[in-house]
Amino acid sequence: MPNRTVAGSGGALEQVFDLAIVGGGINGCGIARDAAGRGQSVFLCEMNDLASGTSSWSTKLIHGGLRYLENYEFRLVREALIEREVLWQIAPHIIQPLRFVLPHHDGLRPRWLLRLGLFLYDHLGGRKRLPPTRSLDLRRDETGKPLVPGRFTSGFEYSDCFVDDARLVVLNARDAADRGAIIRTRTKATEIKQADGVWQITIDNDDFHTRGTIKARALINAGGPWVEEVLSRGAGVNARARVRLVQGSHIVVPRLYDHDRAYIFQNADGRIVFAIPYRNDFTLIGTTDRDYEGDPAKVVATPDEIAYLCTSVSEYFARPVSPENVVWAYAGVRPLYDDGVSEAKTTTRDYVFELDTPGGLPLLSIFGGKITTYRRLAEEALERLAPYLGGNEKEGWTATAPLPGGDLDVASMPALTSELSRDYPFLEHAHAARLANAYGTHARRLLGTAKVASDLGQSFGASLTEAEVKYLIAHEWAMTAEDVIWRRSKLGLRLSAAEVATLGDWIGAYRSQLRSPGAS
Repeated sequence: MPNRTVAGSGGALEQVFDLAIVGGGINGCGIARDAAGRGQSVFLCEMNDLASGTSSWSTKLIHGGLRYLENYEFRLVREALIEREVLWQIAPHIIQPLRFVLPHHDGLRPRWLLRLGLFLYDHLGGRKRLPPTRSLDLRRDETGKPLVPGRFTSGFEYSDCFVDDARLVVLNARDAADRGAIIRTRTKATEIKQADGVWQITIDNDDFHTRGTIKARALINAGGPWVEEVLSRGAGVNARARVRLVQGSHIVVPRLYDHDRAYIFQNADGRIVFAIPYRNDFTLIGTTDRDYEGDPAKVVATPDEIAYLCTSVSEYFARPVSPENVVWAYAGVRPLYDDGVSEAKTTTRDYVFELDTPGGLPLLSIFGGKITTYRRLAEEALERLAPYLGGNEKEGWTATAPLPGGDLDVASMPALTSELSRDYPFLEHAHAARLANAYGTHARRLLGTAKVASDLGQSFGASLTEAEVKYLIAHEWAMTAEDVIWRRSKLGLRLSAAEVATLGDWIGAYRSQLRSPGAS
């Protein structure tokens, strides 16, 4: 198929945008949402799928970062702790509170130091709805039962939150689009230059074989691991800041224990490892920290990392974990700000902005950051650009406006599942709960007027239906089976290879139908 231009598609790309954003991870999509809600015209391009890089390969926690206190990053921890409850309130369908058990390990951090750290953790961020820390007698408490008998007698239990990280990205993009932003996935910014007093960004979409140019008054480089590469595409900027690529790998194993709490384990090398209840039937274990060199798109969990995680948790659990137990392993590259420290594990998780104004036009590059503080990062990014954008004095608004489907109280999620089961009695409880926790109040949009299961169309397995896939294609930029089963959901853990192949074939045929002349 020959290349064709996208400029002028519906007239939308002929305009000069207030803001162009390169990168469809959590930072880029968070900024797009905030800016669109302030009345600014926004264009965002992502070279792959939304959240296909770092943002979908996290430990999936909304947390202050207890271990960052050891590095004296009090401002970062305080900001993250404040954001923890803010994000829970605006996205209660994809963010849930979680209690963490921290066993005291003789010979590592002393008990008094753990208690002091948790005292600060409880009070730095103005905790309101999450329960406080409590001491545990692991010889009697049920959380001690999965641990090696007699080795760990005391510990603590504290609060943080769990998040569906990739859905957090997609919902920010969805809200941005609903407020007027243009979101283009599978679209790479191949050239960045200035002309006629504006930024001109050449964009290529390989999926549709299209090329075009968009214009903007300000440019944000939210390229994550590719932040320096984006600057090399003609922007005329030599960044002073540098990115340090740090690999984090995780494993998923069959459920290791029956209760609903997570564990945070100390290792003799100074690192910590989490073991987290995951998707009802699994336990998520992570993470590693190691410097990474090479293409961030090709990062994989290595055998030695998998062995390290298995050995780490086996130090604590009575039931050893081995690489043979791993049902899924994933890895991502964290684009951390290079603060010059010697070890990857102590590199700051704080974010750093670099604002350049070649030719008088602003280009803001983002180095570092963590998923918990993305919303504040977005606010600060727009504050930095305010003198250049002008004409809009609207203040930050995202702390109180719910993300799509999140317009309900944090205590109402069980009720939503019950309501879906009542109104759509053909849904099994697990199916209703999954939809509630993925789409919130928007679950009804994909269920529509269905009266029986067959009204949802073809079933692909693991409760995934044609109606849901069509919704994801129409409203959440899904284009492939991988988009659906690993980013819009984690149903890849439950679908067979044959079922995934069937889903992929169906999506290909359906999208071809949508592209064909005369398709409705």
